[in-house]
Amino acid sequence: MASDAGKKQFWKRNASRVPGSIQHVYGAQHPPFDPLLHGNLKQGIKPPTTPVKAKKVSTFQEFESNTSDAWDVGEDDDELLAMATESLNTDVVMETANRVIQNHSKLHEQHKLQEEQIEREQKISDLPSAACGDNRLVKSVSETNTSSSADTNGNTSVPRSQSLPQASTNALTGGVADNASGVHVLSEREALRLDKFKQLLAGPNTNLVEELRKLSWSGIPKVVRPITWKLLSGYLPANTDRREGTLQRKRKEYFAFVEQYYDSRNEETHQDTYRQIHIDIPRMSPEALILQSKVTEIFERILFIWAIRHPASGYVQGINDLVTPFFVVFTSEYTEEDLEKFDVSSLSTEVLQNIEADSFWCMSKLLDGIQDNYTFAQPGIQKKVKMLEELVSRIDDQVHKHIEQYEVKYLQFAFRWMNNLLMREIPLRCTIRLWDTYQSEPEGFSHFHLYVCAAFLVRWKKDILEEKDFQELLIFLQNLPTMHWGNEDISVLLAEAYRLKFAFADAPNHYKR
Repeated sequence: MASDAGKKQFWKRNASRVPGSIQHVYGAQHPPFDPLLHGNLKQGIKPPTTPVKAKKVSTFQEFESNTSDAWDVGEDDDELLAMATESLNTDVVMETANRVIQNHSKLHEQHKLQEEQIEREQKISDLPSAACGDNRLVKSVSETNTSSSADTNGNTSVPRSQSLPQASTNALTGGVADNASGVHVLSEREALRLDKFKQLLAGPNTNLVEELRKLSWSGIPKVVRPITWKLLSGYLPANTDRREGTLQRKRKEYFAFVEQYYDSRNEETHQDTYRQIHIDIPRMSPEALILQSKVTEIFERILFIWAIRHPASGYVQGINDLVTPFFVVFTSEYTEEDLEKFDVSSLSTEVLQNIEADSFWCMSKLLDGIQDNYTFAQPGIQKKVKMLEELVSRIDDQVHKHIEQYEVKYLQFAFRWMNNLLMREIPLRCTIRLWDTYQSEPEGFSHFHLYVCAAFLVRWKKDILEEKDFQELLIFLQNLPTMHWGNEDISVLLAEAYRLKFAFADAPNHYKR
C-alpha cells in the first residue's frame, strides 16, 4: 500500500498527467447518455449489431457473414461459427472469439517471418551489380515466393502471404509502402476489399450506408476512406446526385460562421476560450504536422467556431485531439505524400478550405453523440469510467482487485481514455483504423468504446500484475507501450471488444454491484 505522504509527493511531480488537472473553460448541464436505457435488452432478445432498427443480427455467424474478413477468419473458424449458430450461448461465443484471436497471433508470427524474408531480399537487391553478377541471385530468391499480380491501375499487388509490413513513412495514414519507391502497395486481400468498396460506392444508393457499415467494420482502404467517413458520419447524403451540392452548401455555411464569429475571439467574452485553444494545439501530436502554422490556424478556427456554436459545453481540453484524424484522412485525399513530412501550406487555398470545412462538420457529427462528455463537470466521462470499473470487475476480477489493492483509481488513467477516445494511448494510424469500426458500429464512439477500453485494459494484465507499487502502476497505465502497434493489434482488440459486448449485451446488470 502506498502511504498518503508518498501519494501527495507523487501527485506534485505528475500533476500534468492527472485527468483532474484538466480545466473547463465554460459549460452547462446536458442530459448524459445512458447505455442502460439504450442497451437494456431483455432476456431472450438478441443484441443488434447493425444500426438498422427493423433488422437485427441474432447470431454470431450472421455478424461474421456481414463482416466476413473482420478478423481474417479461416476454414477452421467457419466450423466454429457454424457450431455457434446451433447452440448459441456465452461459452461458445467466448470460445469462438478466443479462437479468432489466437489465429491472429499465429498470423502475426507468420508476418514476422515474412518481414525477415523481405528484408533479406531487399539487402540482396541493394547490392552493387558487381556483387550480384547478372542478378540471377535476386531472381532465384524472388521465384521462391508466389508471383505478384497487378491491380486495375497497373500497380504491383503483393499476394496475401507476402503482405509487406507497415512502413514508417506512412505511419500517419496506416499505409503499406514499397521501401524502395515509397509507393503504396496493396496485398491481394486489400485489393479485393478495395474493389468491394469501389463497387458499392459506384452502385445504386439503396441501403448504401447500411452496406458500408458492414464492409467498414474490418477497416477501410485508404483511397476510399475520405468519402466513406463522410458518408458514415452522415455528412454526405447517400444519393450521389446530391453530394456535390451538399458539399458546396456546407462548406459555404462553415465559412459564413468563420466570417461571423471568428473576429470575436479577442473579445472579453470569448478570449479565455480562444486562449485555451491556442495553448492546447501545440501539445497535440504529431508534432511535425501540428507545428505547421497553416495547420495551427485551421485547427484554431475549427475549435473556436465549434465552441461558439455549442455553448452547452464550450471548448474543453480533449476536443482538440478529435480534429486530427479527420484532418489527416481528408488531407490524404489530395496528396500521396507522408503527412509527417508534408508541407500542408503547399496545397491550394481552395483545397485547404475544403479540408477545414469537412473536418469541422464531421467532428461536429461525432461530438453530437458524446457531447455529455464535455458539458460542465463532464458527467458523461465520469459515468463511463464508473461503468468501465464495474465491467472490468466482472471480466477479470484479478486485474480489478490488483488495481484496487494499490489504491489506483480508474478515473486517474481511464478519464483520458474517454476524454480523448484512446488517441493519447495509441498511434494515430491505429486511431484512424479504430475509427473505421467506430463509425460502422451503432453508438461506436460512446457505447462500443466502453468495451474497447475494457479489452484494452485487460490486454495488459500480465504487466499490470507485475507492478507492485502505486506510483509505478499508475505510471504504467498512463504510458502504455503501444508505439509500435499496427492494424493487426487493433483488429485483435476490436475482436475482443466485440466478444465482450456480445457476452454482456443480454446482461445489463453487469454494470451494477
